[in-house]
Amino acid sequence: MDGKKRNDIKPGMAVNVILKQDQRSGKKTSGIVKDLLTNSATHPHGIKVRLEDGQVGRVCEILNSK
Repeated sequence: MDGKKRNDIKPGMAVNVILKQDQRSGKKTSGIVKDLLTNSATHPHGIKVRLEDGQVGRVCEILNSK
């Protein structure tokens, strides 16, 4: 799953995100979702989340679904 639908993402899931400073390079950062920050049902660049370590990025890939 690519992380563009809010319904696919839940707190506690392992995901890959692209942080704001990594948008040009496309470097992925993996982590566990703490909060969903995008309110709309979908987003073309991925749903914005806060990871448990405090980093904020857009989900580009869902690694596991609980």
